[in-house]
Amino acid sequence: MAATPPTLPEGAPGIPARWTSSAKSGVGAALSPASRVWFTLSHGIVNEVYYPGLDSACTRDMGLLVTGLGGWFSEEKRDATHVIEPFEDGVPAYRLVNTTARYRIEKRILADPARPALLQETSFTALEGNAADYRVYALLAPHLVNAGMGNTAWVGKHKGKPMLFATGRGTCLALASSLPWGDCSAGYAGFSDGWQQLSRAGRLDPACRRAEDGNVALTGEIIFPAGKNTTLLALGFGATPDEAAENAAASLKRGFEPTAKTYVAKWRKWQAGLLSLDRHDASGLNTYRISTAVLATHLSLARPGAAVASLSIPWGFSKGDDDLGGYHLVWPRDLVETAGGFLAAGDPGQALQILTYLRSMQQPDGHWPQNVWLDGSPYWPGIQMDECAFPLLLADALHRAGHLPRAKLAAFMPMIEKAASYVVRNGPVTGQDRWEEDAGYSPFTLAVEISALLGAADLFEASGMAEPANYLREAADCWNDQIERWTYVSGTPECQKAGVAGYYVRIAPVDASGAASPKDGFVPIKNRPPGDTDKPSEAIVSPDALALVRFGLRAADDPRIVDTVTIIDAQLRCDLPQGPLWYRYTSDGYGEHADGAPFDGTGEGRPWPLLAGERAHYELAAGNKDKAASLLRTFEASAGQGGLLPEQVWDGADLPERELWLGKPSGSAMPLVWAHSEHIKLLRSLRDGAVFDMPPQGVKRYIEGKTGSPLRIWRFNNKLRTMQAGKSLRIELLQPALIRWSGDHWQTIHEIDTAENALGVHLADLPVADIPPGNTIIFTFFWPDGNRWENVDFTVGIEELTRQ
Repeated sequence: MAATPPTLPEGAPGIPARWTSSAKSGVGAALSPASRVWFTLSHGIVNEVYYPGLDSACTRDMGLLVTGLGGWFSEEKRDATHVIEPFEDGVPAYRLVNTTARYRIEKRILADPARPALLQETSFTALEGNAADYRVYALLAPHLVNAGMGNTAWVGKHKGKPMLFATGRGTCLALASSLPWGDCSAGYAGFSDGWQQLSRAGRLDPACRRAEDGNVALTGEIIFPAGKNTTLLALGFGATPDEAAENAAASLKRGFEPTAKTYVAKWRKWQAGLLSLDRHDASGLNTYRISTAVLATHLSLARPGAAVASLSIPWGFSKGDDDLGGYHLVWPRDLVETAGGFLAAGDPGQALQILTYLRSMQQPDGHWPQNVWLDGSPYWPGIQMDECAFPLLLADALHRAGHLPRAKLAAFMPMIEKAASYVVRNGPVTGQDRWEEDAGYSPFTLAVEISALLGAADLFEASGMAEPANYLREAADCWNDQIERWTYVSGTPECQKAGVAGYYVRIAPVDASGAASPKDGFVPIKNRPPGDTDKPSEAIVSPDALALVRFGLRAADDPRIVDTVTIIDAQLRCDLPQGPLWYRYTSDGYGEHADGAPFDGTGEGRPWPLLAGERAHYELAAGNKDKAASLLRTFEASAGQGGLLPEQVWDGADLPERELWLGKPSGSAMPLVWAHSEHIKLLRSLRDGAVFDMPPQGVKRYIEGKTGSPLRIWRFNNKLRTMQAGKSLRIELLQPALIRWSGDHWQTIHEIDTAENALGVHLADLPVADIPPGNTIIFTFFWPDGNRWENVDFTVGIEELTRQ
């Protein structure tokens, strides 16, 4: 007779799966390829544990439940006060103390450098009554391979010893204890999991041994013998249940102290090789070493040079597991910012590895995707031109610092050539700005693109390639000349209100035939409720304009910049207990709702500590070192418990029921690696007395040399409508063409063939500098490859030479 299959617990497949809090208090990993485990902490417990890569979350959380006489029930993450501290400066292994009136739980947590396993040493002390009055249970929620649904959990044995198991999509985990397990269960979250069983009945149901294909949870009682209050839990991972169990058992066998000794030694060795920029905040935490540890913790081991944006899912507690990526994806922009942090800290080798990884994930046409999994597979489909230009800035920075000499540079030139070609052919307009929302002319994107073209020109020149170098500089000069035409407004109501002549807008939409210039268009605010979306371009400002100074294109004391700072402070500054922070842009909706409810596609933007770091760099460039130092203190004081820097902080009245306090981290991503990179760069900049990552080419060319451009460029993706008298008109195409043109309404006809340059651009310069204002240049194309005429006339009006 066939064996009767076990009866599954009630409630299959469980409640909808969700992630947990993104407000992490600690993140850690072993600096060892054998480990392949990354862990996060918040509310006194382990949250997501990642395996086998840091883009694959395998757990939701793992905490303790405590029961007592008379049906008393407690969950440490909800009921206790939490204290966390690192083992030592720069070592992301942690001591946690969770305390209630009735008990204290102490933990030490780290990843095993020798194998994929997490170790948690746990001590339980009764503060009221006797230890025998309490029972302690481990509660684990598997979310294997980035998902809560589709998991199977069971209570089993490995070599005769009880363990708790789970599997999903080819990944397995096993939870083992150095002390014997008592009653154990596997159930469906929200119905028959251990939390439900213990809170309702005060005991686990021994019949719940297996829960298949759902949102599942494992629970096991830790049996503390008389006189002993400490156990060691090992969470092992593997491709099979046996492999996971072997890893857990091997970690238990080695023990916590020997494992910790190896873990700490590896971190000490790496930290010792960095520059000494150490700094302690009011709580005694070494903020520099926390930031360097955060950067290193977010690095991949299997794919050197890859780093995710954050080991968190913003507002994860409110999101289902359909958001597979969260922030544990690679953004090329964040990755280059991370490389800058490593460079500032004195680890150029890691920055070079990042450049190597970027080379491996570049697309055939030269661009980089909006974000990718560790293997380079795109996740979101957008294209952001700053992300396509940033790797050029990294290559230039490494080259200028002597870490990419000509012999090494040659290996990267194909990447550089493709990237420069893509940027110059597809810019200056971007499909998305750096906030991943709107298309158009962004001061931030323009600053990155132009400085990247100048840096790439130097790299071409260093490689003996003068022609593309000259062309890139001509394009950069032309774009730089038009920044104000595209993004600077004057005479608006905001100018009158603030008493300024003008200011740079956040972004100007792509040229539209119905608008006199890009600045006269409307910008959609995509994270606002319906009816509150489109705003005039001139009505939206952003600290993004400070990038024009950061990347060396405009002087800090340029009146247009100074006026823009006045507008930024009038509209976007938020004074908090720790000091001033800034919002991303006017009417931003990326943040909690007014009542503190999580961002759900709409909301209200909150202040970003990162922007205090950027503002500090501006103040340093302006010669205000004391202001920059003060903003550094504000930046650091915006960190959460444990010193991790959040994406955003709460700017409203305290809402304890939502864990929101004025000036403290919101439900957004924490830690934000980009913010920690900015922190390291600010420490380095303050030490050096100059902005660490400001490219020198733009400063020399535009601020000191006052270089202008004799050209204006027309392309199908950037159709120039008007140009100043005295300039030549350059037509740039992606295939060869005969250009037929006239400056007098076809009374006189001229023809010129395009010529292909070294970057694959087909161009021709029309000699129109002598055509007076008020006239119009008309042109069309004959395409020899298709033996056809365009049959459309294009026009560019000639206007008086003016200066913004």
